[in-house]
Amino acid sequence: MPKRRADRLFDIIQILRTGGLVTARTLGDRLEVSERTVYRDVADLMASGVPIEGAAGAGYILRPGYELPPLMFDRREITALVLGARMVAAWGGTEAAEGARLALAKIETVLTPALRRHVDGTRLYAPDIGPDDGVRARLDLLAGAVDARRIVAGRYVRDDGVAADRRIWPLGLYFWGRVWTLAGWCELRADFRSFRVDRFETLAEAGDAYPDVAGRRLADCLEAVRPRAG
Repeated sequence: MPKRRADRLFDIIQILRTGGLVTARTLGDRLEVSERTVYRDVADLMASGVPIEGAAGAGYILRPGYELPPLMFDRREITALVLGARMVAAWGGTEAAEGARLALAKIETVLTPALRRHVDGTRLYAPDIGPDDGVRARLDLLAGAVDARRIVAGRYVRDDGVAADRRIWPLGLYFWGRVWTLAGWCELRADFRSFRVDRFETLAEAGDAYPDVAGRRLADCLEAVRPRAG
């Protein structure tokens, strides 16, 4: 998946901070973009005041001493960010876990030294006894399907042990502490259903997208289950 431009600009600075002359081709290879995109990104960084020297065709270097402006978080906010990242790394899908680690690393690079020490010193943990690799892979698949509104299909085992093939419109994922559930519209039941992610025997994208239909959205699902919760 292509990176957001803001992430790409951040990565360019991080690569150049390692020191030495870096060519546009090297930057392009690292970031998986064209050299033309690198030229445009570097020009924008230079125009914004980042002290990059060099030119297209020759390479670029970041003048020593440049630091990104520190982010203004307090200790309470840092604690929440660190704990959140650790929980996602322990209990999320593979892609979400990696994203949490990368996000925390990025935050650390632009913190003041005192707050950076607080990141390492936060003693709130989420032990990595979370889902197995199969569930993590299903979480990755479902997160992408929710985002793109793609139908998923698989064999699901109910609480009573009865299994059935389902086609589901995935609407949202919920974490309940050790258990993830998928909220979705079940074509078999023609109604909203909640599915435990660890009870799918098989799961894959069905190859088609579901429409944005009034009455079958996540808000409708939440409205439908609210009276039952009472």
